[in-house]
Amino acid sequence: MIDRHELVHTVQHNCTISDASHAGLFSICGLALRLRDLYKWERQLAPWEEHDAPKVLAWIGDREEEWEQAGSKEYRSLKLNGHTYDPFDTEKINTLLAEGNLFYGAGYAQRLKPTFYLAEIEQKSALNGRPVFLLGHELARDLLTLPALSQDNSIVVRQEAARLFLWDQMTYIKPSGKAAFKWGLKRCGIADAKPDNLRAAFNTIFDLQRTTYIYHELGEICDNSFDRTLWREIIGAFPQSPTELLARAVKDLLADTCPQGPLAHIIQKQNSAGLAFYVAFSDGLVKELFPQISPAFKAFCESGRWSLIGDAVNQGYAAAQNHAALMRRLYREGKHKGDLDWTADEIERQLL
Repeated sequence: MIDRHELVHTVQHNCTISDASHAGLFSICGLALRLRDLYKWERQLAPWEEHDAPKVLAWIGDREEEWEQAGSKEYRSLKLNGHTYDPFDTEKINTLLAEGNLFYGAGYAQRLKPTFYLAEIEQKSALNGRPVFLLGHELARDLLTLPALSQDNSIVVRQEAARLFLWDQMTYIKPSGKAAFKWGLKRCGIADAKPDNLRAAFNTIFDLQRTTYIYHELGEICDNSFDRTLWREIIGAFPQSPTELLARAVKDLLADTCPQGPLAHIIQKQNSAGLAFYVAFSDGLVKELFPQISPAFKAFCESGRWSLIGDAVNQGYAAAQNHAALMRRLYREGKHKGDLDWTADEIERQLL
């Protein structure tokens, strides 16, 4: 039998160690938003629920004290059925947890921050031969509100985290995405982006985005334009740098635009609302590397021609493949020269 209490305690311990060691990676604003999400998770609040600032600030103070005490501690192994497992040995751990309807996640996220979570399995299905896990209540988690991921060749949607993530996207949407967002809302029968309307229609919007999350992860698994082993080597060689961010953005764009990805699925289903939300929420380097989609969407809104979107997606995919090839070549050349600083400079110069 699995000692559920001990398991939750161990996973949360590792979450706290990771947060304590890596909180400094975030900007003040970025850390505040992540702490707010963690607070909501602990209090089981709806994404739009907010407590008074003094109560939240007091909780943050307690959390910072906990991090100070955890600074010198180490990650714990997981003890299951009398055996001890490395906290990153997710495949073996999940084999044991399956009977208890639990799913465990561990890995390295952006800037190589270790991330951990433990959740109940709400639903398991398959897509293109890949297991798909929809997770329910999370029993342990860290600062990172990751909506979905691929792990051990499976697609995982962390629905609690995904709901917080989506609400923040809608609440803090950039001006450049507002027109597409409003257009998508109208396709869902939602008059405008007032908070009351968004709360009432949240499940409808979430269902659309959950499908996008799933197909993004399917694209990540299926597309082989950027060899995953080499990609991880590049990530490990340039942690916490623009080169790491570029490598992640190129991988995300390949997943989005490949034949198995979310945009291909949106086009196949002619899901205009899903397309609008994709454009509305596009941000950061992925948006910069995929300039074709915004003008194509504007033209689509006027004409309704899906071929315009298909052409833009094909162009984006070809560009992402070229970016991946460039990064591979420059990395190998830098390794041959024994000068990875040169590699980083060239990748940033040529892609940025």
